[in-house]
This record gives sequence, structure tokens and C-alpha cells, in this order.
Amino acid sequence: QVQLVESGGGLVQAGGSLRLSCATSGLAFSSYTLAWFRQAPGKEREFVAAVSWSGGSTSYADSVKGRFTISRDNAKQSVYLQMNSLKPEDAAVFYCAAAQSFSRSALFRATFYNYWGQGTQVTVSS
Repeated sequence: QVQLVESGGGLVQAGGSLRLSCATSGLAFSSYTLAWFRQAPGKEREFVAAVSWSGGSTSYADSVKGRFTISRDNAKQSVYLQMNSLKPEDAAVFYCAAAQSFSRSALFRATFYNYWGQGTQVTVSS
């Protein structure tokens, strides 16, 4: 049974930092593309960042470039999202996702991913 479990969300002041973690099980983890998406109330789920199976290739939404960093630890079967310089507009439920393949043109789409976690709430106060 595949499981993705996010943690690390919480309340932070604008300008602050958080580190999200996603622990997985039941996956051939080292062969999966991993990503973070987020969804704010009343908005569609949007791509945040993705990392290839080896960690050698990363992609970011323009809105988070230079502030967020995605990384993975294949030995721990986990993926992380370091979020710095947080803004109130970053507030959302953040989801971890896993895809069985890698496609630079498709990894921005939620439909590309096979497995999802339940999400972790990030709240940013101004």
C-alpha cells in the first residue's frame, strides 16, 4: 500500500521559514518523480516544485523561485520543501505527490501524478 505523509506545516510570520517533509512507503521511491503542490481556499491546486528520481533535475513555479528549495533523500524515501521568505499569499494546504515517470512538459500538471498525500496546512501571518 502506497502512503505519502506530509508534515512540517504550521503558522509562521511573513518573512519566516518552514521546512515541509513527505515520508513515503510502498513506492519504488528512487524511480519516482516527486513534487509539491498547494491549494488555497477557493483556488485550484497549483504546482510548486518537482524533483527527478535522481535529484539532478528540479523545477519550480515562478512564484516560488529563489525562495523555495525541493530536495529528496532516497535512502529515507522522503522529499522536502524548504520555504524561505514566506509571504501571506503562500498560505495553502501543501500536498506531496509522486509520479512513475519524468516529463518536463507534464510535471506541472496534477494529473501527471499517481499518488498523493493528505496535505499539511501552511498559514502565513502578515
